[in-house]
Amino acid sequence: MDIQLKRGLLDVCVLTAIKNEDSYGYKIIKDMKPFIELSESTLYTILKRLEVAEMLTVYTSEYEGRIRKYYHITDCGLKRIEEFKEDWKEMWSLYQFITKGDEDE
Repeated sequence: MDIQLKRGLLDVCVLTAIKNEDSYGYKIIKDMKPFIELSESTLYTILKRLEVAEMLTVYTSEYEGRIRKYYHITDCGLKRIEEFKEDWKEMWSLYQFITKGDEDE
């Protein structure tokens, strides 16, 4: 898969993982695991990129005596998810065009 396309898909996946509630690294990985394997190093690179792009914010909170970083999606991040959904409609249409007739082979 094209690296830029995959990068964009992973960004949207991470945003979706925190869309309904703030979350932290380990939980994001756990929530995504049924759909995609993601290493901690890859996740934290994505989270930093999304923070710089102002698609999420970061805050810390104490949990069981430890400081935990939580990630919160911003309006910009929510907008990116919606843009992806619109883009995907076009991608799906292109995929159908590319694969039409394949079932005949």
